[in-house]
Amino acid sequence: MNSFGRIFRVSIFGESHGECVGINIDGCPAGLPLTVDDFTMDIERRKAGAKGTTPRKEADLPKIMNGVYNGKTTGAPITILFDNTNTRSGDYEKQRAVPRPGHADFVATKKFGGFEDYRGGGHFSGRLTVCLVAAGVVAKKLLSKINIQATILEIGGESDTEVGLQKAIDAKDTIGGIVECKVDGLPIGLGEPFFDSAESLIAHAVFAIPAVRGIEFGTGFAAAHMFGSEHNDAIEDITGKTSTNHGGGIVGGITNSNELIFRIAIKPTSSTPKIQHTLNMETGQTEDFSVKGRHDLCIALRVPVVLEAVTAFVLADLMLLEQKINRVI
Repeated sequence: MNSFGRIFRVSIFGESHGECVGINIDGCPAGLPLTVDDFTMDIERRKAGAKGTTPRKEADLPKIMNGVYNGKTTGAPITILFDNTNTRSGDYEKQRAVPRPGHADFVATKKFGGFEDYRGGGHFSGRLTVCLVAAGVVAKKLLSKINIQATILEIGGESDTEVGLQKAIDAKDTIGGIVECKVDGLPIGLGEPFFDSAESLIAHAVFAIPAVRGIEFGTGFAAAHMFGSEHNDAIEDITGKTSTNHGGGIVGGITNSNELIFRIAIKPTSSTPKIQHTLNMETGQTEDFSVKGRHDLCIALRVPVVLEAVTAFVLADLMLLEQKINRVI
């Protein structure tokens, strides 16, 4: 449900307009240096404020509640909280009767019997990605010799993000994008065949990021148009280096020491000012609907650091399973 991982296990909690959101991290080895300052860079990268992002701004100062003593992890679960201080719940008053198209409003109220906190998307909100980023900060510190870097490849089909954003601005609508992640320094042997393949676990975690609609590794869907002799990555030496990397650094569900590379598709922000149609649950009739409030023009702009984070805690878990990270740092 709200937890992921076997050894490095993260559990997320909170709602968009509740008192706070947070993450609990179990299985982090003792002795890892960790302070509030370690979170600053990645938290800032996720924040709104740039062109195309929501006007809602939160301080996002992490509160490390437990699991850290004298600047180092204790081996006990780590709980990190982020207060919600800049909420406007009144924007969502009508939403109870008129669920927003593209959002979880309708399915959530059916699943939870109307008891869910619907304000700002509640527990389904992208607000909770700050918690994923926090877990990623801890995981990245464990993976000190591994480099994880995510970048935006395109917005609205345009490699120039400004051009892509302008398309949405001109249309008075929202727009999607593609984000790519590359990982260097992985050892051979992470992942298992079938259900716990490296791709399976990464994909599982990646789809916890709201708005992700697809994922591909290496050449991805382009492989469907290639010959086998063209797609196969020839092994060059005993380190596992290959002459090409169509597999994206994974073969048989297991990392092969080459660069791990994958891309994700991010849908347009569902909250669009465009007039749409939706069901009024009180009248049983469809009606015109336009989303009010503060929202991102393009969610993809804020995804790279979140993608790095979920990738990091998947890989940290796999490294601990393979005993590639010492239990005492």
